[in-house]
Amino acid sequence: MRYVILITLLVCSSFQLTGQTPGKPVEGAVSYISSQSIYVKFPSTAGIAIGDTLYTSRNNRRTPVLKVRELSSTSCVCDPIGQHDIKIADKLLAFPKQTPEAVKSESVPVVPISPPVVIPTDTAATSAIKPAIKSRQQITGYISASSYSGFSNTPAANTQRMQYTLSFIGNNFGNSGASAEAYISFYHNPSEWGEVQKDVFNALKIYSLNVSYEFSKNFKLLLGRKINPLISNAGAIDGLQFEMKFKPITIGIIGGSRPDYRDYSFNFNLLQYGAYIAHELKNKNGPMQTTLAFIQQNNSGKTDRRFAYLQHSNSLIPNLNFFGSVEVDLYQNVMDKTDSTYKSSSLPKLSNLYLSLRWRIIRQLSVSLSYSARTNVIYYESYKTYIDQLIQMETTQGYLFSVNLRPVNNLTIGTTIGYRFQPSDPKPSKNLNAYVTYSQIPVLDISATLTATLLETSYVSGQVYGFGISRDLFKGKLYGALNYRYTNYKFAGSAGSQVQNVGEINLSWRIMRKLSCTVYFEGTFEKQFQYQRIYVQITQRF
Repeated sequence: MRYVILITLLVCSSFQLTGQTPGKPVEGAVSYISSQSIYVKFPSTAGIAIGDTLYTSRNNRRTPVLKVRELSSTSCVCDPIGQHDIKIADKLLAFPKQTPEAVKSESVPVVPISPPVVIPTDTAATSAIKPAIKSRQQITGYISASSYSGFSNTPAANTQRMQYTLSFIGNNFGNSGASAEAYISFYHNPSEWGEVQKDVFNALKIYSLNVSYEFSKNFKLLLGRKINPLISNAGAIDGLQFEMKFKPITIGIIGGSRPDYRDYSFNFNLLQYGAYIAHELKNKNGPMQTTLAFIQQNNSGKTDRRFAYLQHSNSLIPNLNFFGSVEVDLYQNVMDKTDSTYKSSSLPKLSNLYLSLRWRIIRQLSVSLSYSARTNVIYYESYKTYIDQLIQMETTQGYLFSVNLRPVNNLTIGTTIGYRFQPSDPKPSKNLNAYVTYSQIPVLDISATLTATLLETSYVSGQVYGFGISRDLFKGKLYGALNYRYTNYKFAGSAGSQVQNVGEINLSWRIMRKLSCTVYFEGTFEKQFQYQRIYVQITQRF
């Protein structure tokens, strides 16, 4: 089992390994995807710890795709590992840790307890004859250095970009309630160092940097930059977050500022504050969770945005999961063209709506359907110079339907159909993606995947066909993958087409137990031009 886990970890393009001791796998589903994070819903996150890895499971092959950054009682906020096509309702696997105490207690009756909501611990279920295990210190993280290089035979200059990343998660220092975390990247183009000297935040991106203290199981205080998973649509919060839990109710308040919208630096003129309340109820089919939040965001003392956010998830019917979120703006400040004065209003205006259903019909077949309606989020002070353009833009609506079938062992077939439109579009955007994967082909011991994508929009239509193989090359030390894609795009208003042949090579090498290296090459060949990209990453885990 140990070697199987090591092999699967090598699939990750960034090769960020974790030190999980796997127990029985727990299945979750992607519930929300933002520009910076991916949210995964589980029946319970008991035993899952910050820093753990989540996997896709296709054709008996597990691929690491996400790393847990934050936790609630039923959800994980995750960072992507490498480049993977992750969509709403995709199934992922977690492997909760089993402590020695948990293994010993398997032979005695177990009293069910509610898992911790935010601060993860190494404890498992509490035995009926044993006291609860206290939280223990846990420190995980990694540092990495990456190089992105681009070459072509076009007049454009070759490019190179360096990136250095630090990820640190420390829970329960000295077995106390104190914890800290950081996720920081520094990336720059060596030929443009002057931009870094002019403003370090042109290169430095602090996505998470905070310390927290859990006074008891009911009270927690956090200081620093962090995205709160219960109010993720508010974005990162620079300041204080205080949370109180009175089961089944959780109440929280936030106060501070938000990152600068231009370079993600600290900007204390962008003050924000708000509150939220969450309710969680468990039933035999799984949990039901609802969160309601109100957020006020300012710019130099003036209202920039005020909105309410509601999200709900449940599995009241066996094998049927629902997730929905609604975002309503409660402030508008628009110029009256009759007298050129600005007039504010508190009338509610729907800005975002997302609904998703996932039904596992039988073990081998599952289907999902989602609907989204999104408008531009308007910050009336920050976007003052082009606010009229944003207001005039229409709501974008879309549907997404997917089917996944596993008729026999090692064979998986899936398809996804998307439809997106605006009232003023000449034609709606449509796409269809299908794949067939067969793992562990006899004798060769490789996995092979065949893909096809058809798309049609108001400005481009085309087809993309691909084929790829992957294999463990040397007993968990070296993993390799080869991929080929053929694309044919036709642009509106143009009689010709653009044909591309794309080849990819990916090698992941586990140099030592906590030291790894990934090398990725991509070559794109057109009729006249060729483009090559090389990505190299060294990762040291601790």
